[in-house]
Amino acid sequence: MGRAFSLIPAFLLVSALAVSGQEALRGDVWVDLEPVYARYVDEPQPQDAAQKRAAAQRSALEEAAMLYSAMIYGWSFNYEIGEKARGIAEQFELTPLGTVSFGDPGLRATDAEIQEARLHLWTDYHLTDAQKRRMRMWRSGTVRNIQALGKGPLGGPVEAEDRLAIRTAALEDAARAGIRAMLRGMERNRPREARGYIALAEFPVYWVDAGYRMVSARFRVELAEIQPFAAY
Repeated sequence: MGRAFSLIPAFLLVSALAVSGQEALRGDVWVDLEPVYARYVDEPQPQDAAQKRAAAQRSALEEAAMLYSAMIYGWSFNYEIGEKARGIAEQFELTPLGTVSFGDPGLRATDAEIQEARLHLWTDYHLTDAQKRRMRMWRSGTVRNIQALGKGPLGGPVEAEDRLAIRTAALEDAARAGIRAMLRGMERNRPREARGYIALAEFPVYWVDAGYRMVSARFRVELAEIQPFAAY
């Protein structure tokens, strides 16, 4: 069973009661640890174990910042769906519309716990007035909700600096798959190209399967333009 203990700097650690009444997004992320450190959290540990915990904590906060960026700002997308029979390659481009940076004052860690071989970090992000307006836009009646799976390759032991890139790639692949499925369901004849905007609706779920980092994610999509093949 996991044991809770302080892994968070005092300036980041806040109680849920302290922020009651404020509009905030919430989510949790996890980072793998070496099992020995999770198993003996109450015993003296070598300095490198403490350093690894600190690195895992930073990695979790960086991932949370990436996910809040995807929820608040999202991306614009340009998707050329492709057609093998016509020799047209699939192309999918995402452009971030804004970012929440590591160290953003709105990003706060509320709790941390080691469960088995993972550090779990719970976070809040407290929205500015401008960000609240963006969230209202993403929740408007013209936005479609989609769910999709994505994957990112795992080519061996994952270094700390590779972890966020792999998870981001899996999330972007899920966005592509979700838009593709949505367009297939909307159009009688598959369109050639679509443009619009997409944002993450909530923190996704990650796991590993058959050498890939998998993710299940829910998105909000605003279509701006659809080009049928007949237009070319």
